[in-house]
Amino acid sequence: MFFVILAVFGFTIFVFVFTNKSAGKALSGKGYNDNRLGDYSKWLQQHVDGKNWDKIRTCFVEAKTCDQLSKMTNEQKQSDFYKKRLAPIKAGCCKPPSFCGFTYVNATVWDVPKSGPEAEDSDCTTWSNNQDVLCYNCKSCKGGVLGSLKRDWKQLTIFNIAILIFLIVIYTIAGCAFRNTRNDYYKRYRGYH
Repeated sequence: MFFVILAVFGFTIFVFVFTNKSAGKALSGKGYNDNRLGDYSKWLQQHVDGKNWDKIRTCFVEAKTCDQLSKMTNEQKQSDFYKKRLAPIKAGCCKPPSFCGFTYVNATVWDVPKSGPEAEDSDCTTWSNNQDVLCYNCKSCKGGVLGSLKRDWKQLTIFNIAILIFLIVIYTIAGCAFRNTRNDYYKRYRGYH
């Protein structure tokens, strides 16, 4: 039981350390954050690179992750879209980052200004209105995946802390009961001298 408590405690500390670096950049008047890959620990960043990312991106395309968003917002105004609370993955993968300055057409179609993107960032040039490409190759999409992972892991941390408290209470009660049982047994056979 002691080792289970140590394992849960160790995992909780691990999750807390690797998810605590980022807060995402909250944008005023917008229901979502622009997640940036650099907001997360190097260890997490390494897990959304190369072959891992190819598998994740393929899964997003095949699952048509952004289709639901584009269907829900076809007739929506830009101001209404910005108020919408988007999950980190949809905010990072289904639309270009806000700092690019693209013009809203609908949730997954954005026009690039004639003067070009407002920011010189690879995500601005990587964006495509092609529904199988969108921003799936963007750093903001990877940041969205990590943002979603961070949110889930934070919830897991809260659950782990509750389990940890429960296990410690049970362990303490069991220890006291065991000690009292041993004392009663010792007194019964030794006598009361």
